[in-house]
Amino acid sequence: MREPETTGIRAYVALMKPRVLILLQITALCAVLIHDALEWRLTGEWELLQTGQIMFVVIIGGLLTAGGANSINMWYDSDIDPEMSRTDRRPVPSGAVSPENALWFGISISILGVAWFMAMTNPVAAFWSGFSVLFYVLIYTMWLKRTSTQNIVIGGIAGATPPIIGWAAAIPSSELSISNPFFLGGQPLPWLMFALIFLWTPPHFWALALFRSSEYEKVGVPMMPWVKGADRTLLEMKIYGLLLIAISAVPWMDTNAVGTEGAVAWTAIAMILGVWYFRTLLMIDVNENLDEKGRIPSAFNSFRISLYYLALMFIGLVICALNTIASIVYLVILVMMIIRNEVKTNQDA
Repeated sequence: MREPETTGIRAYVALMKPRVLILLQITALCAVLIHDALEWRLTGEWELLQTGQIMFVVIIGGLLTAGGANSINMWYDSDIDPEMSRTDRRPVPSGAVSPENALWFGISISILGVAWFMAMTNPVAAFWSGFSVLFYVLIYTMWLKRTSTQNIVIGGIAGATPPIIGWAAAIPSSELSISNPFFLGGQPLPWLMFALIFLWTPPHFWALALFRSSEYEKVGVPMMPWVKGADRTLLEMKIYGLLLIAISAVPWMDTNAVGTEGAVAWTAIAMILGVWYFRTLLMIDVNENLDEKGRIPSAFNSFRISLYYLALMFIGLVICALNTIASIVYLVILVMMIIRNEVKTNQDA
């Protein structure tokens, strides 16, 4: 048993996987901002204090529900985590937290998080928060993770729900009488954000799994790289990369709110970022020499760029919702940033 990374209260915080939570909860906060910004563009009214309150509610509820699901995941994986170097210092395998305590901690804060959304927002946000916990625990952790190479694909549905939860929380309770309230009245933009995370998850995760496949094979978790091989994994990663480019061409933005120029600016932002990320997938070479940390440099570079890609996409959505001129400025800055990054990468190579 290796020395635990943390002990005491910090070990329970580590059960929640805070690093994973941060990026996903940022997407939920972006959804709140985008919802209210578009309403402001349409009506000219914006209660900033209320937006701040909703964002506070969303971040607390998201940390509780997603953190609870992660804690339950660590309880369930307590038999395989000690066998992998990536996970053997987590609180449960290191002995900082017992499996039973991890389970009850996860269940408790998950229930608290759903109740928090129900009390502080509306039943739709509470429903999707509860759905994300149950899907992650029952469908991904307990079923797909150890039985299917599509585990990370289908399981990604749970990780893609934060923008749905954020958008739902931003809807006033008085407006929940709209048709299909649990599907947000058919509004397309929150489902774009859902689709972005869903399609982004497999190539993002498999970029790491390419050079950690032996560990997954050792514990019997059927990750794509060791079951289907690197070539098949790379093919599917490229397909998802192309799909991320393709959805940028769909008219997701409400032209009544942002105008034609704003919608075009968003499409350009999404396509440029999509092509930039897709290029990193094309450059992955599984036969190159590993770096000092045992990573495939081109695969790790793709993983790194994927984080920038998702963050910049959501920042772009917020800016496009706020102001058309600002979205055009953002587009120019993105192009300059990408060019600078490519020049630096070529020089380092």
